[in-house]
Amino acid sequence: MAFPIRRIAILTGDHQAPDETKRGGRYNDEDFEMHRAMLAAFDSMAGYAFECWTDHDAAVRRFESDPPDLVINFCDTGFRNVPTLELNLPALMEMRGVPYTGAPPAAMVLCFDKAIVRLVAEQIGIPVPREHFIPADAAPSALPPLYPALLKPNRADGSVGITKDSVVQDRSEAEAYFRWLQETLPGRDVLMQEYLPGPEYGIGLIGNPADGIEALPVLEVDFSRLPRDLAPILSYESKALPDSPYWTEIKFRRAALSDAEAAALADWSIRLFRRFGLRDYGRFDFRRAADGQIRMMEVNPNPAWAPDGKLAHMASFAGIDYRAMLERFLDGAIRRVEREAKAGR
Repeated sequence: MAFPIRRIAILTGDHQAPDETKRGGRYNDEDFEMHRAMLAAFDSMAGYAFECWTDHDAAVRRFESDPPDLVINFCDTGFRNVPTLELNLPALMEMRGVPYTGAPPAAMVLCFDKAIVRLVAEQIGIPVPREHFIPADAAPSALPPLYPALLKPNRADGSVGITKDSVVQDRSEAEAYFRWLQETLPGRDVLMQEYLPGPEYGIGLIGNPADGIEALPVLEVDFSRLPRDLAPILSYESKALPDSPYWTEIKFRRAALSDAEAAALADWSIRLFRRFGLRDYGRFDFRRAADGQIRMMEVNPNPAWAPDGKLAHMASFAGIDYRAMLERFLDGAIRRVEREAKAGR
């Protein structure tokens, strides 16, 4: 490991490989535009030499032949864009002794399983929705009577498997959507979760326990422009279908929460950050239930980094522009890496 850190590689999703989370199953113009904006922000930081790796097979060879001083792990899609392989690249970097930003493999494995995240959150005193784990090969008639409910894959990224029909009001709708999931995503276990009808919130964290963790202002997903016949959720359509109201009408705004509620979300998020062993940054999603209580939805150990993404919006609420947000990611990671190196880890 070289100190001071100067040569930095930015590892993203593989631009050459298919990606089920993107429009048409591949990278598109909007993805490349976000990518260029991210690179421009990093390139404006003095004292470093950045290069971007978008070919995963080539990146593996570089880890062997010419490793950088540090990797900014912005690959939230998995090796060759296979979500179940998201842990493989950081695991390879650890095997090769290449330091990197963000969550380690163990955190990625745990957080990818939504049922495990819920169980851990409940165990450490964080409110969670009622939920049932449904094996992939279960009969639709075995679904429990939990309505209204949200049906979604237990293990998936990018809202894959969550569509405009995911919110079900009765057994007939639930069985029909469960059959659709079995046909569309065979072999994937399903969660049948209490539908939370209130506002959806997100909170981002930057830093590490040894240096202090900064909680960004809470974001609220603004569903108010959606047609009334569409469930207010962040579905696959919101990320992959430009002609859908889910894509065009959903916005983000600063959440109007009481100081006590905002403090509770920050406290819960920091507890989850520590419990799952996240590093440098993370994002946590919550939603208000019918009884008014806010409950945890998901932990995102490797959250989207785009300038129009949730983290960037949260940072802007605190007066932190996109470049400054990325610089905070980098500075915190370098401090952690240098501290770990001195400790012999």
